[in-house]
Amino acid sequence: MGRQARRNADPHRAIGYVRVSTDEQTLGPEAQRAALERWCQANAADLVAVFVEQGVSGAAPLDKRPQLLAALAALREHGAGVLLVAKRDRLARDTMVAAMVERVAERHGAVVRTADGISDGDGPESVLMRRIVDAFAEYERLVIKARTRAALAVKKARGERVGDVPYGWRVGSDGIRLEAEPAEQRVLEVARVRRAQGLSLRAIGACLEAAGARSRSGGRWHPQTVANVLRAQRAPAATRQSPVGA
Repeated sequence: MGRQARRNADPHRAIGYVRVSTDEQTLGPEAQRAALERWCQANAADLVAVFVEQGVSGAAPLDKRPQLLAALAALREHGAGVLLVAKRDRLARDTMVAAMVERVAERHGAVVRTADGISDGDGPESVLMRRIVDAFAEYERLVIKARTRAALAVKKARGERVGDVPYGWRVGSDGIRLEAEPAEQRVLEVARVRRAQGLSLRAIGACLEAAGARSRSGGRWHPQTVANVLRAQRAPAATRQSPVGA
């Protein structure tokens, strides 16, 4: 089966994978997809399908990455010979996860390629470079994690609020209590009403985009983004202030 997959995999057919974590917004889904499309145009390849993972850390294991698993399965389904990502760290920020993805892709007769071209190739130098890039991506993630913990410890020591601020709310001037954010509250209301009407998450996202509303990151309203917003119905009781217009 593995040898047959290798013979049938077409190097001119690519499956794209896009990942954006909750704390990495410098390269959003649209920018990543545009990079994939440019790579395909430059390499005479067809971008058969693109799978988007929204709000998922690059350190998450494979069983927590449903879209990545779907992208790997699509390699065999479409006979694609390339799993394409914008940058190596979009694949993973964990050396073990990155190695596992490459091994699965290889079993389907495919290779992992990056739109930026860094570390692509089959020679020993390219393999070494990929390992170095993966290691630095993991190192960067750990550094960011350590800095975040240190910053939160300082804020907590000062008595300031720590933790995520739910959509529709913002930290007040005292740095602790939450207050309603008018623009986001209006988006929340539209999303709640549309959901009550039976619309799907995807349809709600389309409605919000048609109305000119933007997510907190400024990106598109993907189904997972809508789901996250709908979960942010109210601020925690201990920090909640009167809603807008109350």
